[in-house]
Amino acid sequence: MSSNELIYMSAAELADKIKEKQISPVEVIRAYLDRIAVVDDKVNAFITVMADEALDAARQSEADVIAGSIKGPLHGVPVGVKDQIYTNGTRTSSASKIREDFVPDFDATVVKGLKRSGAIILGKLNMTEFAMGDPITSAFGVTRNPWDLTRNPGTSSTGSGAATASFMCATSLGEDTGGSVRGPAANCGLVGIRPSWGRVSRYGVDGASWSLDTIGPISRTVEDCALTLGAIAGFDENDHYTKDLPVPDYRSALTGDVKGIRVGLVKEFLDPKVMGVTDAVRQGVLDAVEILEGLGAKVEEISIPLAPIAGVASRIISAVERSSLHPEWLRENLEDFHHNTRVAFTTGELIPSQVYYKAQKIRTLVRKQALDALDKYDVLAMPGASEPATVMNLEPGIKSKEAAIQALTEASYRGFFSLVSGPALSVGCGFTKIGDTRLPLGIQIAGKPFDESTVMNVAFAYQQNTSWHLERPPL
Repeated sequence: MSSNELIYMSAAELADKIKEKQISPVEVIRAYLDRIAVVDDKVNAFITVMADEALDAARQSEADVIAGSIKGPLHGVPVGVKDQIYTNGTRTSSASKIREDFVPDFDATVVKGLKRSGAIILGKLNMTEFAMGDPITSAFGVTRNPWDLTRNPGTSSTGSGAATASFMCATSLGEDTGGSVRGPAANCGLVGIRPSWGRVSRYGVDGASWSLDTIGPISRTVEDCALTLGAIAGFDENDHYTKDLPVPDYRSALTGDVKGIRVGLVKEFLDPKVMGVTDAVRQGVLDAVEILEGLGAKVEEISIPLAPIAGVASRIISAVERSSLHPEWLRENLEDFHHNTRVAFTTGELIPSQVYYKAQKIRTLVRKQALDALDKYDVLAMPGASEPATVMNLEPGIKSKEAAIQALTEASYRGFFSLVSGPALSVGCGFTKIGDTRLPLGIQIAGKPFDESTVMNVAFAYQQNTSWHLERPPL
């Protein structure tokens, strides 16, 4: 089987064929390493490629298959990991000069979960510095969107989105504070889920915001997303915020049956006057829910009045909590930050306590409105952004007051569900053409806390009846 055939398989297909001894984990890893060597100079998705470690793991994986010992549902599958997630013996930099020499001596709980499932860690993925969300801040260079190398791949899990969309890993892990899994998924035409807060351990992860951070998969298909989430979800005694709840078999829950499922379409995010949504994004979402209706779902437009200010609240909370984690860095390493990260950390230090308190009150009200809606509907649907991936401005600094206000408005699209703390998933729902470039669009589907199965099944039903996920970027 050729290298191209291997890299274009889904993670689920790879795992099944490895289990059936039709392909070897070693040839899979070599195919992906070859792909990285050809493509990553353009995209810059990896900070560290763990070639030797991955090949050693692949040889052991192959020996296990021959011996009839399959570790789990991702046996032999190559996975990329965002570089704020600890990997034993391998640099974990958070894309910052301040952490460029940090090498942890243990694996994060999610990395242990991947390895238990049989996955092979292919490397550490680029990101925005300390997950601050600005695409140009990495000390290891800017990551580029494979659909258009001038555009934002989505933040802060830039490398997770770009590597997965470029077929440089079969699936990946990102981290989502205010949308950092769902943003790259939307911008790169992928599937990304922010699990419920408390569903996945953050132990061994450089934190951004203790009350908002989640670890989640970015994958090319909903099925791959389900497999990856199943590998990392569950209670962890090292993270006392995780919930001691059973983890469903997410893959088995993907029936594709959505007859009678109630979908609430959040109207505020579809109103150009309120949120500035573009015609292409709006139509992509409307077309997607029409397909769900054709499959038997019941779609109704609903209102969540406070949703448009969710971005302001989530940005305030994350800024304050992030800067409070390591205040000594501002005192001792100020010049080592990228200019934009320095401004963001300093802003977090300067936000008054009463503003943080008010943001938390808004969070409570937003969450109540969303959960009240979820008492009547199985899932909520809306765009994941007002527009497709934008051209990156590589010059540091705040461009204007108007641009700053627009950024806060834009943050509501994904910050809304960050405040709710339930699962929220982005899945590709089409493309739009700007000039000669075709850019992906995404619809966001969210559900009740700890009901990831329903959210993924709705997305799966949609994806099974469309072909957007089969498109490949022009690399």
